[in-house]
Amino acid sequence: MKKKEIKILLVDDEPDILEIVGYNLISEGYQVITAENGLEAIKKAKKHQPHLIILDVMMPEMDGIEACEKLRTIPELSETIITFLTARGEDYSQVAGFEAGADDYITKPIKPKVLVSKVKALLRRFKESSLDTPNVNLGNLIINREEYKIIKNKKEIVLPRKEFELLSLLASKPGKVFKREDILDKVWGNEVIVGGRTIDVHIRKLREKIGDESFKTIKGVGYKFVV
Repeated sequence: MKKKEIKILLVDDEPDILEIVGYNLISEGYQVITAENGLEAIKKAKKHQPHLIILDVMMPEMDGIEACEKLRTIPELSETIITFLTARGEDYSQVAGFEAGADDYITKPIKPKVLVSKVKALLRRFKESSLDTPNVNLGNLIINREEYKIIKNKKEIVLPRKEFELLSLLASKPGKVFKREDILDKVWGNEVIVGGRTIDVHIRKLREKIGDESFKTIKGVGYKFVV
């Protein structure tokens, strides 16, 4: 996919951020769509189906957390990467973002060149998504990588992109213990810096949706999928 074909939706209620960040992304050759609040972001995301959404947290009309949750329920946006760009660096805010379905979290202020590097890394993960990996069939659980679908007990379960990729990784080799650093590298990429609690948040969400018995924590090491 060429840069000029990649669409990025930039959402922030600060005109300066839209102008500066938008300018730098356009200069890199990306298509940039802007929105000033969560409601507008959802409308434009449905219309343009961007590859990446950069989303502020504190906004009028609808904040970024709620907007992210709603975006993750839209089937045609299942492969869209969502990252928060916000001045709020508190731990609880990051956890809330990941629980809402975000793929990454970028704290303001950030230098334009650093932001562009982060965007490139995120989009690289999009391009390198292992859609050619064979589907996983584990009894009552089917992971369809081509269609990004999870079927359990004949019922479809909708997962955000990173939850899907984490489940796919663990389920690809049931019983194998995946180290935390390997999970971060394979699912988030070693060029994308995420908090140490990121994996824990995503595992907790998977336990709720797939079943607590399917995931085992190996203290101080990582996680494994149990059949």
